[in-house]
Amino acid sequence: MKSAVETLNPTRVRLSIEVPFEELKDSLDAAYKKINQQVTVKGFRKGKIPARVIDQRFGRGAVLEEAVNDALPKFYTDAVNEAELNPLGQPEVDITELKDGETLNFTAEVDIRPTIEIPDYSGIEVEVDAVEVSEEDIDKSVEQLRERFASTSPVERAAADGDVVTLDLEAKVDGEVLEDGVAEGVSYTIGSGELLDGVDEAVTGLEAGGEATFASELKGGSGAGQEAQVTVKVTQVAARELPALDDEFAQLASEFDTLEELRADSRKRLENMKQYDQATQAQERVLEKLLELVEVPVPEKLLEDEINTRKHNLEHHQLGQMGLDLDKYLEIQGKTAEEFDAETKEAAVKGIKTQFVLDELVNKEKLNVNQEELTEHLMRRAASSGMSPDQFAQAVVEGGQVPLLVGEVARGKALAVVVEAATVKDTNGEIVDLEDEEDDAAETATETAEAAAEEPTEA
Repeated sequence: MKSAVETLNPTRVRLSIEVPFEELKDSLDAAYKKINQQVTVKGFRKGKIPARVIDQRFGRGAVLEEAVNDALPKFYTDAVNEAELNPLGQPEVDITELKDGETLNFTAEVDIRPTIEIPDYSGIEVEVDAVEVSEEDIDKSVEQLRERFASTSPVERAAADGDVVTLDLEAKVDGEVLEDGVAEGVSYTIGSGELLDGVDEAVTGLEAGGEATFASELKGGSGAGQEAQVTVKVTQVAARELPALDDEFAQLASEFDTLEELRADSRKRLENMKQYDQATQAQERVLEKLLELVEVPVPEKLLEDEINTRKHNLEHHQLGQMGLDLDKYLEIQGKTAEEFDAETKEAAVKGIKTQFVLDELVNKEKLNVNQEELTEHLMRRAASSGMSPDQFAQAVVEGGQVPLLVGEVARGKALAVVVEAATVKDTNGEIVDLEDEEDDAAETATETAEAAAEEPTEA
């Protein structure tokens, strides 16, 4: 076999492949054997029909077609390996010449990973938010904890903001009660915004037994996105009572003996959260700077597939679960179809570039993924999927997805290397030392790289 490579553009090549006929022998033998098992000829046992009889009865062309179909993938793969190409997706194959007993010539056009030059990234500088926890932040945290330990008691008065009311609801669209439009005994805190738009205004001022009707757009269910007339009846009004902020509350709500200790712990937790957010912000901004430094041509077919995949996932998974279609989603977002398409394309381009650049960094820095790192990543992915680690691991193995997980971890490690080399300052002008978070840095970087790349579809 002989092959030659023609570069059509930075992300696409044409392979021209010449195969001497003798190299088709194994595929021809396999073709005769396959046809032997599929046909019957009077006077011959099944599977024992001579080749010449098959040629006479069914045509030599049928045999050649079967043999070529069998042989093409192997010769294509050999040519790809010989040229040291990294193909993306399936090739477009065209048989240019097939002479029985002489030669098979064909071409294969395929997208390839572009050659990327990674520049010196040690000069990257980014600014991130400073880690600052105010007394107001601590007050808010403690107040949220206090809210969780609030008690309620029925009152005989009109409902007011902050009260917990028990409601019966009935939703009608065009005068007809929806099949799933009736709910009874719904507990709702006025002002929480956790129910339908308009319900706060409707129930405020009503006593137990009071009733009101209001218009609201339904967020889910069979009438999602439609304007409904909702009748709400208040069956109980209860006032919320918050516990006093003292040492007794600290003992009730935590393992601490005093309110001062509880507030100190809240400060520490808030600082940890802000440090995590700061690290994530640093990684995102360093990645943005890195992508600006690197010229990355994007294969058209891969980009088209990635855009279609993102649209499909949005329409049929995310929006479907919310009972929305794309038109309604765009209306809620206040976007035109053209703006949505432009944003989707921009995100897809960034995702593909991110994966290409970080994969190249993995190769350049010779980064490997050990079993401990893979296991830790697998457990995190399992937790986010709602599956047990064993269930998730089994699904990954059965789906042949282990290389994808390895790739995710490796790209996270590559980003962590770049972040470590960058200069990160906070808004106060102080150098941020992310080494304090070293144990979590690679895994956090993996999450950041995943969010940016979102796994572009590629073969």
